[in-house]
Amino acid sequence: MADEHTGADVWSDKPNIYSVKGCSDGSKHQNLWPRPLARRWILMLFLGTCLLYCARMAVPICAVSMAAAFQWNKIDSGLVLGGFFWGYCFTQILGGHASDKVGGERVLLVSVATWALITALTPLVAQLGSHTLALMTTARFLMGLLQGEVSPRQLESLSGDSNFSQWNLSHWIRLLQKPPVWAMVFAHMCTASTSNTLLSWLPTYFKESFPDATGSVYNVIPWLVAIPSALGGGYMSDYLKKHGGYELSTVRKIMQLLAMGGSSLFIMLLSGGAFTSFTSAVTFVSVAVGLSTFTSCGVSVNVHDLAPSCAGALYGFMNMLGAFMGLLLVSLSGYLIEVTLSWTSMFSLVSLVNTSGLVIFVLFGDARRVDLDASSSITVV
Repeated sequence: MADEHTGADVWSDKPNIYSVKGCSDGSKHQNLWPRPLARRWILMLFLGTCLLYCARMAVPICAVSMAAAFQWNKIDSGLVLGGFFWGYCFTQILGGHASDKVGGERVLLVSVATWALITALTPLVAQLGSHTLALMTTARFLMGLLQGEVSPRQLESLSGDSNFSQWNLSHWIRLLQKPPVWAMVFAHMCTASTSNTLLSWLPTYFKESFPDATGSVYNVIPWLVAIPSALGGGYMSDYLKKHGGYELSTVRKIMQLLAMGGSSLFIMLLSGGAFTSFTSAVTFVSVAVGLSTFTSCGVSVNVHDLAPSCAGALYGFMNMLGAFMGLLLVSLSGYLIEVTLSWTSMFSLVSLVNTSGLVIFVLFGDARRVDLDASSSITVV
């Protein structure tokens, strides 16, 4: 089976190995994975990603109780929650570089072991001395610093086929001057930062707005909805391309319209305040989170359309900017909630940022290849 956009053979002709097309004879042997080994890696990476998000969400879920115990206001809570993204934005590109140098499996081992230890020690850190705010912010910073190393996109170096390091600075400058590239980067910044903001603040919103509600409902249902939604988005994208007769760039924009425009609409419906029931709030959030997964068929995969020869590095660059914008948005949201005493300001900010990214992507986005050295194309296995 071949990728229609990159011309890459995802599967080899032999039934027991994964193969990569486009490698030299000397490097091709290094890119043959026995299927049992590949399946074990897929399973372990899946389980590791689940644990990663569990660890990432631990503090946001406990933020209300911690704020009450340590007398934090929303600005203080925003500082702690945003601390994660300070660390996360620093290692998006460095993590991929480290994987290339020492091997992705070694980076995984060290990173996962360390952030798991930090997660286990977080309750102890919260009780050390009187500088709880500074200690918790530091712990979240270190958590983000280490989890940034484990971005699934950067782990494509495990396949051994990354060659973006062969590019010189002039190639990168010329690539980043392309309007479709910056439209994609800006849209990703917007969707990543708003997703991070919702991840950070929604548990607090539900706890304060519906204090008698069951936490396992509003902390679980929206993310359960995201699973079939993400799969459905993939099928929808394929259908539009193969049977709908749409160009690939149009498909990307349609999916991003649903992801950013649709989710923003339902986020704004949360601004009803006292007129929003618990059932309505969970429904609106679930639909918004479900629609936001469509970005995996829009901006997130658009990087492989535009620049397959450096998709990993470019995605790391995008993720770095998205994380940086996320820390600003999380902190700003805390400030707005504290000053206005209303969640409407946060939901309006999220919708405004999403809409801005969507408009830029619709106007300037494209799916035609713009990287300069077609001969250095990498493949996705």
